[in-house]
Amino acid sequence: MASQDDIDRQIQAYYGGLDWDEGARLTSRSAQGRLEFERTQELIAERIPEGSRIADVGGATGVHAAALADAGHRVTLLDPVIEQVEQARASGTFLDALVGDARGLPFGRSSLDVVLLLGPLYHLADREDRLQVLREAIRVVRPGGWVFAAAIPRLARLTAVTGGPGLPRGWEDLIGRGFAPAGGRFPGGHFHTGVELAAELRESGLLQVEVVGIEGPAGLALEQLTEIDPELYAAALTVARAVAGQPGVQDLSNHLLAAGRRP
Repeated sequence: MASQDDIDRQIQAYYGGLDWDEGARLTSRSAQGRLEFERTQELIAERIPEGSRIADVGGATGVHAAALADAGHRVTLLDPVIEQVEQARASGTFLDALVGDARGLPFGRSSLDVVLLLGPLYHLADREDRLQVLREAIRVVRPGGWVFAAAIPRLARLTAVTGGPGLPRGWEDLIGRGFAPAGGRFPGGHFHTGVELAAELRESGLLQVEVVGIEGPAGLALEQLTEIDPELYAAALTVARAVAGQPGVQDLSNHLLAAGRRP
């Protein structure tokens, strides 16, 4: 398992490179990206009040933050990669865009209504670091405020790294303990099960915890499709909504989204 210092360096190289386009990933690169974006926005909108004060932590170039700002929320974006933050600032959409780390948030206690953690948890190998991120989110949201945390399921990651005959080295540790396999460019730290993700939110102190699959079981297939057939996409969206919270089935999605509230 890579050290967190190594993962942090990989994050800078991976997301700061010229070949990374988060906007395209969530809109035009594949049908999966569009489904991930639409479902994530939908799941957040179902829960939060109008005009919320939101911190999008690990918000990259601000694709989600921009949509939330356009919906009338007051959004501050925070990301550790300066190249991503500069792109977000250039949009002029948000209240602010800052360089920072999810493990130490630059916000006052109870100063926000919502914290989004749509990237940090799967880049942190150590469970205590993940709990620290969640506790920081709890610190800065008001009582009753929402925390949303995304994760990559182990089965989805196994599919992504299995590109040839046989299984990749370290697959037992990936499936059994969520460790990132050696090799590859993606700076993975930990890959969850739905049960494990819910347990981490509850241990951090969040209540009313719910974990859903974002894209549903069709998401892995949609990742191979650049052309978006409207009927196929509508069917995938219907399935994603129908099975989102079913235990086990949620782990067949490309991403998980957990939601919980500060006591």
